Amino acid sequence: MTLQTAGIHHITAFAGDPQANVDFYAGVLGLRLVKKTINFDAPDVYHLYFGNEEGAPGTIITFFPFPGARRGRIGGGQVGFTTYVIPQGALDFWKNRLQSLGISVTEAERFGEQYLQFKDHEGLQLELVERESGAQSAWSFAGIPVDKAIKGFGGAVLYSVNPERTAYALESVLGMEKIGEYAGFARFRATGDLGNLIDLPTSAVPHGAGGAGTVHHIAWRAKDFEEHEMWRGAVSGGGFQPTPVVDRQYFNAVYFREEGGILFEIATDPPGFTVDEAPEALGETLMLPEWYESKRTQIENGLLPITVREPDWKNGK
Repeated sequence: MTLQTAGIHHITAFAGDPQANVDFYAGVLGLRLVKKTINFDAPDVYHLYFGNEEGAPGTIITFFPFPGARRGRIGGGQVGFTTYVIPQGALDFWKNRLQSLGISVTEAERFGEQYLQFKDHEGLQLELVERESGAQSAWSFAGIPVDKAIKGFGGAVLYSVNPERTAYALESVLGMEKIGEYAGFARFRATGDLGNLIDLPTSAVPHGAGGAGTVHHIAWRAKDFEEHEMWRGAVSGGGFQPTPVVDRQYFNAVYFREEGGILFEIATDPPGFTVDEAPEALGETLMLPEWYESKRTQIENGLLPITVREPDWKNGK
């Protein structure tokens, strides 16, 4: 059996101030804060998840916000642009919204599609593209109607220090199909309808440096736990050294670094974010895995408070 990922499960990045992070991704982009938890490996740091109304795979961007973190440098071995898909006809709405909030935008074209490119408050590179594919979001917040709201990921632009080997990982390990080249990019397609188009510059990109405003890893979808075990075997069979399966509470994870320097993860679709919160209450409470519950008071006292709030239009932020 040849395994094929449906596309991106989630993308995880570094950030600095947690309130500024919430203000941008919930307040500016209108995503739902679907989970407020901690970095299981560093419990004094939040792990914040933003996505559609349920945090479905293919919509989730997550952050480790370290207060006072140094800025990183975007480059090879990272996701260069995180691509979000919006409904047809919504690009002008977003151009006006971002500019009204003082966010500079650049228009770009790739593979016959028009992109609106911009950076978050810490320099993370983002872009919006209109496509028909993908279910419309049901989440409306901060003045963004559902017919203009971000659906989820359109895909990503991967910056590789060795594009030929990254292409090998995408095609031979993840089961994506190369569907074309255009203006220095190769495009690969996964089987899903969100997070399914990956663009890879065909020339090597010099190494970046991790820090706030850069992506830590990109995760690919496994449909269930049984297939996840098969994925681990496929990664090993492709010549990589996968980690053991790690329980991340809302999905199981396996990690490996491909030869272009990018940290890949394969994550299960189940169990999802309603495993410990009701759908209507997602993101409202700090959720801790059971092994940290005895330290809840200590952990809560060490974290900066955060609030989901609408942008301050009067001051352009």
